[in-house]
Amino acid sequence: MRNRLLLDAVLAECGAMRYTPAGIPAQDVRLDHESQQTELGQPRIVRASVRAVAFGDLAVRLARQTVGSKASFTGFLAAPRQGKQPVFHIQDFQLI
Repeated sequence: MRNRLLLDAVLAECGAMRYTPAGIPAQDVRLDHESQQTELGQPRIVRASVRAVAFGDLAVRLARQTVGSKASFTGFLAAPRQGKQPVFHIQDFQLI
C-alpha cells in the first residue's frame, strides 16, 4: 500500500518550534491549497486547509520560511495521537 502525498500549498500558519521528548525539533504548520481540478469532466475549484508537521532538520528549515511562501510539499498522512483529522507529515519541500 502507498501513503504518499504531493501538495502545492501556501504556508498559512507556522506555530512555535517545539521539541519531542527525545529532543527532536518539531514544527506544526497549516498549509492552504487552492487549485482548479476536473471532476466528471467539469472544472471545479478545490480549496483545502491541511494541518502538517515536520521533524528534525526539516522542521528547522520550515520554521525559517515566511508565512505566505508557496511550496511543493511531499510526505504522508497519519492519524494524530489525539484527534480525528489526519496530519500531513512533511518529508521534504521545495519553494515554488
